[in-house]
Amino acid sequence: MRVVVIGATGHIGTYLVPRLLKLGHEVVAVSRGNREPYQGFEQWKGVELLHLDRVAEEKKGAFGKAIAALEPEAVIDLLLFHPSSLPQILDSLSGRIKHYLYCGTMWIYGPTEKAPTTEEEPRRAEDDYGQEKAEIEARLLEEARRGKFPATALHPGHIVGPGWPPIVPAGNLNLEIFEKLGRGEEVCLPDHGLATLHHVHADDVAQAFGLALEKPAAAIGENFNVVSPQALTLRGFCREVAAWFGAEASLSYLDWNQWKETVSEYEAEVTWEHIRNCPCGSIEKARRLLGYNPRYSSLEAVHESLDWLIRQGKVRLPSLTRV
Repeated sequence: MRVVVIGATGHIGTYLVPRLLKLGHEVVAVSRGNREPYQGFEQWKGVELLHLDRVAEEKKGAFGKAIAALEPEAVIDLLLFHPSSLPQILDSLSGRIKHYLYCGTMWIYGPTEKAPTTEEEPRRAEDDYGQEKAEIEARLLEEARRGKFPATALHPGHIVGPGWPPIVPAGNLNLEIFEKLGRGEEVCLPDHGLATLHHVHADDVAQAFGLALEKPAAAIGENFNVVSPQALTLRGFCREVAAWFGAEASLSYLDWNQWKETVSEYEAEVTWEHIRNCPCGSIEKARRLLGYNPRYSSLEAVHESLDWLIRQGKVRLPSLTRV
């Protein structure tokens, strides 16, 4: 099958394109051309590359037409973020492709009310990002279930892997916490550290896209959570990371209003988004209908990413051995 991957040189695409090639697909990799895949081009032999600026082309009303001109049988869209982008896709690709796979997000559910969260739960996102992604998904699946457009939506969690810093045990992106945990220094967490994070390795996200593409009868008109088998609490995450370096986590806790004053405004904002939502997703539907079988636990995925960060000199700790 001729497959166009939009956003092909990003973190998911780095793992997805080689998977598609191994499955025997012909791949057209669409990107802005600002970077190479995280793992390099050695596994990309035979891939057709097209540099295309989505934002600029959408402003001209030409993006959907440019994708259609590639004559795809399937499109995997890793970069659809705004409902205003959807009409060009629907207008240009309806009746011309066999399958459209959309990269959504676990953020569509908003704050977790039932854990693990299944795909049937209401979409109650409290932020613009989650609300817009939910709106896109709703429109796509409505069209699919009416037989108008063959769409599937996948909901990744916190994507991680070499080349991509993970959401850390404080729910933000400040890598210093890894160094503190590795040295056994005290780490302070908000609200008893019981908020959850749900990571997923980028290769497992790629696995899910490949499975959905191979099983259109099971996937079209459906949505799937794509996360690791288990979420982590902040405190559990801290203890495991410290143990990797032979240390014991020294943890303290402050209520949110006190804790946010101990970090930068940006770190507090990122942490709040994560502990407010407390993602914890079920993968039962993806297991049952697609055969999704994550290779990585949350900890294994973060371990691999952290080892890469250490080797790159971005985290000052001894190199990690395999989990």
